[in-house]
Parts: sequence; structure tokens; C-alpha cells
Amino acid sequence: MAARSGRPVIGVTSYVEPVVRGDWTDQASTVLPHGYVEHLERAGAIAVVLPPRLDADEELVSGVLARLDGVVIAGGADVEPSRYAALPHASLQAARPDRDTFEIAVARVTARTRLPLLGICRGMQVMAVAAGGTLEQHVPDRVGHTSHSPSPGVYASHHVSVVEGTRLASILGTDPIDVPTYHHQAVATHPGHVPSAWHEDGTLEAMEDPDHPFRLGVQWHPEAGEDGRLFDAFVEACADFGSMG
Repeated sequence: MAARSGRPVIGVTSYVEPVVRGDWTDQASTVLPHGYVEHLERAGAIAVVLPPRLDADEELVSGVLARLDGVVIAGGADVEPSRYAALPHASLQAARPDRDTFEIAVARVTARTRLPLLGICRGMQVMAVAAGGTLEQHVPDRVGHTSHSPSPGVYASHHVSVVEGTRLASILGTDPIDVPTYHHQAVATHPGHVPSAWHEDGTLEAMEDPDHPFRLGVQWHPEAGEDGRLFDAFVEACADFGSMG
């Protein structure tokens, strides 16, 4: 990739979903909550939306990512359990095979190219699955409560504790912080990544690759909150990557 100057260009994965817009009903549309774009732009980046592709392979994804300085794997529906050799739980959401295919390839390519990667909620889970890890399909079965996602369509808030000595700690500090949350699944195993934040009930809330310039996943939804420190650090890492050429 040729050396670039100016604002880093960061891709964000997205959905293709039926949308009602004016006179149009259930029109297939590429969609993404605008909070991702707002946070990235506020941090100094140019955000581009990456639609999912069912025909994606690592060669295609490598060509897309070669044009970028970083990528965010956004939140969304559950990863299909066959991707990590599991049977589906009764609570499982409808599969999005186009997203699973595209985003798992994104996670694998970025591990090889060292392109900065930020995984958010589902994105963190995709990172784990792409690395050969597994997911906990329904957290309430273990913890006995729904604090991670108490109401449909509404972000909740809870504490997380950041692990000392991690990249995340250098960004957010180690005092407990409140984060926006909306998930019923979590990462169970995560090859190549170390834990960097926990909920008090034992749910893994963040993980990172200590050997990568910036490869970090969080289980919460920073794009739905006001704290921009994580996006600031990520955009800075993307700018550094882009300047190296």
C-alpha cells in the first residue's frame, strides 16, 4: 500500500436489511447505525461502509482492505453456531450468512496484514470465531440475570473492569467504567487474544492481541455512548498504519 497523508480511511462492516423509506417498503438496503460514523469522524477519520458479501473469500477481502487504513467489525446478529462447530441454542437469532462469511474473512486477513481492527459486540465474537474460538450462546443461562441486555431494542449500562497492563488499560485506565451494553452472547474461548476487561459476573467484556499494533474487541457498544477515547486511540493507530505505506 502506498504511503498516504491526511485523514485515515476506515471501513465499517454493515447489514443488508429490508428498510422502510418514504414510499418504499422492505427495500433491501445497506445499513449501519450512524453512531459508528459519528465517532470515527469526530476522531478524525473518513468512514466508509462495507456491505457484506456471501461470495467473499480472503482474496476478495484482501483487495478491499488494501485500500483502507483500518476496519471496524460492527455489532449485530448472532454468529451462526456451525462456524464454531456448535448446535444452535433456542435463543439464537436468524443467521446472516453474508455477514458471517465476509467478516470472518476480514478478521483473518487483518491478523495477517496487521491492519488495525476494532471489533464491537458481534465484531468481538467474529474475531474469536475467526481465530478458532467459541462463543457462549446465551449468557443468562450461566449468570442467571439479563443485565447485559434487559430490554429489547434498548441499550442498558453496566460496569466493566479493565485488566491492568493491557492496551485497553492504556486507553481507558483501570477504574471501573460504565458502558452501553446489548448482548445475550459472549466469547468463551479466544485463541491468540488475551482478556482485557471483565464484568463482575465473569463475562468477558474485551480482548486484544498483544502482538498486533491494534487488534482489540469489546463486548459493549462504545458507538452508543459519549466516551470517544476508544475511537480516538483506534483512529490514531489507523493513521500510523497509513503513514507507514
